[in-house]
Amino acid sequence: MSTADEIKKLRIKKIEALEKSGSEAYPSLSFRNCEIKKVLDNFSKWSGVKKKIWIGGRVMSLRFHGGIVFVDLRDFTGDLQLVFKKGETKNFELIEEQIDVSDFIEAKGYPFTTQRGEKSLFVLEWRLLAKAIRPIPSEWYGIKDIEERFRKRYLDLILNKEVKERFVLRSKIIQSMREFFNKEGFLEVETPILQPLHGGATARPFVTKLNILDMPLYLRIAPELYLKRLIVGGFEKIYEIGRCFRNEGIDKTHNPEFTMMELYWAYQNYEGLMDFIEKLIVFILKKTFGTSKNYLTITYNNQQIDFTPPWPRKNFLDLIKEKAGVDPEKDDEKTILALLQSRGIEITDEMKKFNKWELLDEVYKKICLETIVQPTFVIHHPVALSPLAKLRKENKNEVQRFQLIAAGIEFVNGYSELNDPIDQEKRFKMQEQRRKAGNEEAAPYDKDYVEALEYGMPPTAGVGIGVDRLVMLLTNAPNLKEIIFFPTMRLKP
Repeated sequence: MSTADEIKKLRIKKIEALEKSGSEAYPSLSFRNCEIKKVLDNFSKWSGVKKKIWIGGRVMSLRFHGGIVFVDLRDFTGDLQLVFKKGETKNFELIEEQIDVSDFIEAKGYPFTTQRGEKSLFVLEWRLLAKAIRPIPSEWYGIKDIEERFRKRYLDLILNKEVKERFVLRSKIIQSMREFFNKEGFLEVETPILQPLHGGATARPFVTKLNILDMPLYLRIAPELYLKRLIVGGFEKIYEIGRCFRNEGIDKTHNPEFTMMELYWAYQNYEGLMDFIEKLIVFILKKTFGTSKNYLTITYNNQQIDFTPPWPRKNFLDLIKEKAGVDPEKDDEKTILALLQSRGIEITDEMKKFNKWELLDEVYKKICLETIVQPTFVIHHPVALSPLAKLRKENKNEVQRFQLIAAGIEFVNGYSELNDPIDQEKRFKMQEQRRKAGNEEAAPYDKDYVEALEYGMPPTAGVGIGVDRLVMLLTNAPNLKEIIFFPTMRLKP
């Protein structure tokens, strides 16, 4: 059997022969006027009158049977068999010397049903649209080379329909999110990706430089602080869907480049926002899976997840005590580190510098999260972990914050925004102390943001939704790489 390199050489010779004959291997004009799905939807009506149409797509298979040639053609909307017949199809004799599997062609013909009952297009004439030099692999790489699927996503999309369908669902989920917000009177806005200070979350940033001003810049880790400046400026209901960047590890739920939705709502608090998020998720599920009677129940990792509201609400510290056996009031850093180590969690040099609250957050993420299967709001996080959230009146060590968890995945984080500039300045200074103590993820002191707050910001609730994690959950994807077209990958040697 010919190797890929040999096949490539043969196909290049075909291109050269086409050019010598005056034909084009890559014409710019296409006559296509119908998608395959439309042909299939109107098949009975059009086959009855032999309606002539032009369709186009990629050749997925090519079969010669004497004076008849069968081609399986695929466009974005579906697959259809083409039937070429000697004496009735124009330039029939050129098919073998010009068309190969993976080429793009277009064909003019009419729908008909073969003797075997297969819906097809009888081809009257055809044209080559784009010559493929490389053949599509006859067998995809499988588990042993699974990373090649992500490196060569174009082949993954060609050969695996379920992959394409998952990305179509991703688009529908984002569209439904926008539809819901717009109906609720929110305005979509845009804020800087290149920022002089990184803020709005605790994460290590990517650093770059603007040469013309000799100025260091950071890729944003979150749009939060700029969006809240807009609330100060008089906007009351705003959201942004865009890319964020965090210089962190890569695992099942983390990719250095990811899509975040952040929303801010003046004159609202975290409790009202939790009710709003329940309505949002129900709307997304109905729009995406509404044809099913049980659209509120999805399957993830062989588990049934029921999104029927209302969802339970559990206190952050109570959850840690219940699920991990840690007493936040009594146990110190040494005890918590020993617990993490006993659970097989690697203790890094950076973690050894963490204070008690930072270590409790590690317990929450690495031990408690996986125990939460059904949708649950985890609420009232420690103030030390929430530098931008408003304190609770009932407990000054906790803030008005929530996270939404399902199937062990945290994909929503929201809170009543801190709008007291004096308190905010104190919190920033505490974060600066953490940075000096070695925590590279702690937020820097943003003097301009504090100044903005000094002009006054109304009571406001804000929320961030990890779009990739939400899509991962709703499409039953095992990890983020499956729902990001081009995930970050290690360079091949």
